[in-house]
Amino acid sequence: MTMTVNAANLYQRVSHVVPAVEWITMADDVEAILQLKRERNAVILAHNYMTPEIFHAVADITGDSLALAREAVNVDADVIVLAGVHFMAETAKLLNPGKTVLIPDLASGCSLAESITPADVRALRAANPGVPVVTYVNTSAAVKAESDLCCTSGNAVEVIESLGVPKVIMIPDQYLAANIARQTGVEVITHPGACEVHERFTPADITDLRESWPGVTVLAHPECPPAVVDVADYAGSTAQMVDFVATRQPERVALITECSMSDNVAQQFPGTEFVRPCNLCPHMKRNTLASIRHALETMTNEVTVPADVADRARTAVERMLEVKVTK
Repeated sequence: MTMTVNAANLYQRVSHVVPAVEWITMADDVEAILQLKRERNAVILAHNYMTPEIFHAVADITGDSLALAREAVNVDADVIVLAGVHFMAETAKLLNPGKTVLIPDLASGCSLAESITPADVRALRAANPGVPVVTYVNTSAAVKAESDLCCTSGNAVEVIESLGVPKVIMIPDQYLAANIARQTGVEVITHPGACEVHERFTPADITDLRESWPGVTVLAHPECPPAVVDVADYAGSTAQMVDFVATRQPERVALITECSMSDNVAQQFPGTEFVRPCNLCPHMKRNTLASIRHALETMTNEVTVPADVADRARTAVERMLEVKVTK
């Protein structure tokens, strides 16, 4: 007999980080969202940076940007709610043009996406004729439309190497570009964009972690400055961090990325102690149970992409998804 999924039996998934007294205040929204998903034939795609009550209790598909992009193609639903930031919802819409895509809060932006415009991309092309443009998925659909193909932090090395060229334009994250250039040997022209979460980490932070937590294994996101990556034990996307912990099973680990990542991953690995350096993404945190519930109740905050932009941007995303990724 199949057990009915409800707020009561979902609590065990978040009990390691959400006190029971707080869960009581969340249960009504959780129950409402579960019901609304059934009524609307909706699914919720949630990024790894969502808070645990979203990530573990109401999300249907979770992962990093690459995983969400891949899974979005196969979604069997009429409505997609993207619990993340705006560019992620646009990507889901690009890959599901016939579905309704909602975002819980239209103000969920991204410092990287806002750092570059289509005009910036055209200027880079003009200054570097014939050099292919690889655009990070953390960009608007309009910027993707000016690109040859996209990448994520999880497949950037494979995407760059798949082009077989000595030089690329890789935008807009200057730190990701610098870190990837060192791994590939390809000359990279970039743009002065950065993630407001990852750029705040410093080598001194890592030193302090190691002094305070002897034996800690430090995993850094490649959006961190190269100097931070240099003093970490490993650098990779959020999905690659999870794979590292699963494979190596370190006794103590620090994930140098957005705050909620550790909360979400800790449940999977009870044998590993998670040290939690905490830089919050204010845009990701605009996603709440209440805002998800409101979007589904009112069917508001729909994300659309103009057809002329969508066709070109979709090609760049699909070209990315064709690249084989090795772990």
